[in-house]
Amino acid sequence: MGEAEVKGVENRAIVPRPRSGNRADAIAAQIRDLISLHGLKPGDRLPQEWLSERALQASKGTVREAMKALQTQGLIRTRTGPGGGTFVTALSGEQAIDLLSNLFLFERPSIADIYALRKELEPELAAGLAGRLDEAAFEALHATIRLYEKEPETIEEEFQQRLSELDFHAVLASFSDNRLLAFVCIFLQRLLRDMAVCRAIYMTPNPELRETALNYQVQLIRVLRAGDAERARELMGRHMEEAERYMLERAAIRQHAMEATSPPSRPERE
Repeated sequence: MGEAEVKGVENRAIVPRPRSGNRADAIAAQIRDLISLHGLKPGDRLPQEWLSERALQASKGTVREAMKALQTQGLIRTRTGPGGGTFVTALSGEQAIDLLSNLFLFERPSIADIYALRKELEPELAAGLAGRLDEAAFEALHATIRLYEKEPETIEEEFQQRLSELDFHAVLASFSDNRLLAFVCIFLQRLLRDMAVCRAIYMTPNPELRETALNYQVQLIRVLRAGDAERARELMGRHMEEAERYMLERAAIRQHAMEATSPPSRPERE
């Protein structure tokens, strides 16, 4: 990679930067390491001796700053009064996705970017679940489908049904033993839900699309029950390809319509 390419990569906001020499950050990292090394779990109290200024070799203000950072990250909480102290907490998947979504708040990935990953990951997720789901899992998947089995009566109801189609994929991902794979899949689905262009597409009436989604999902449940990993992979891969094609076509139509109705730009005066 040439120097110009390296510089371009380094300028991207998502590339991790080396940690600064901030003492509070170093202390926060030290406390995180202690929690991990000692196997503390959510609800466990942090030993007070870990947090003393003497043990951390830092001023009270620096320790306070480090503790505030850990609270913001969702790793600890403090409680005053009898039985009070500093306790380990766990960041929920929803909280983590909310925080991560902020990274893309002002520079959203494209529909093609999202589906480039979904086409690779979701077929593997489906294959990994073949023959491994119990009846409670199948009931949860069926419950999601029931939300859009009937014909929608309003545009808003159809919009909610489209979101339920995404929820089916999130519920499916939640049963994966690969927690990282599940998290990434659910995060990609969340990005689609939050993108204005996607929400506009979901608001566009399309009865045939609902039937197509139902057909795919009923077939998928069938092959998951049968334990057919290859068929599950193939079916989900085809579903992702068709979903991407539909979303890109609709996005292009919407963009063309917006450009056609936009007032012409005035030529600049010399």
